[in-house]
Amino acid sequence: MNLILASSSPRRRELLDQLNVPYRIQAPEGVDEAAVSGTAYFVSRELARMKAEWVLENCDPDEDSFVVGCDTVVSIVSGARERILGKPASEAEARQMLGSLSGISHRVISAVAVAHTSTPTRVEAEVSHVTFRKLNEADIDSYVQSGDPMDKAGAYGVQTAGRELIASIRGCYLNIVGLPMMLLCSMLKLETSYACPCASHDLQACASGCALKEGCVPD
Repeated sequence: MNLILASSSPRRRELLDQLNVPYRIQAPEGVDEAAVSGTAYFVSRELARMKAEWVLENCDPDEDSFVVGCDTVVSIVSGARERILGKPASEAEARQMLGSLSGISHRVISAVAVAHTSTPTRVEAEVSHVTFRKLNEADIDSYVQSGDPMDKAGAYGVQTAGRELIASIRGCYLNIVGLPMMLLCSMLKLETSYACPCASHDLQACASGCALKEGCVPD
């Protein structure tokens, strides 16, 4: 399989490396993310599709490539209203985002698209739920000053120092990192010995995405 990851994210590269499958990287430089609007679920799926298809269109057609596009969106849902949190453009915006997440639950949606010349692009999405502990100004200032929030949707990283802000997660942990690995393996029909760490992660309140924890029934 000639596999291409349509992403420049170091976190996604680190995850894909664990599958021990040869691949190369080509960033979807021609995709205008600001041009897509709608619900978080729609935006994540549409951007993943656009990234995969843009890279496929700019590849050598003789390579017979499978292109994987990904997009992760953080959203706060309150009643019928939804607010999407992207990557903060400034430290002030990062502080505002973290303040809005303090003490509440939010959704993290990661979409995966697989594009190939001979078949329609397939797009799937995983949804996880994250609950932040109640943060004070010192918590927020310390984390923002670390620089960690600045390249991450929602202004935090579950795999970095941002984990200290989190009370619990429900669903796939790797989905929150940015690439739901078991979903990707299923879409590519990959046979792998890779074991998803979701259910055993110490923040996991209830396993849903990968359903690895026995005796736990997702909502």
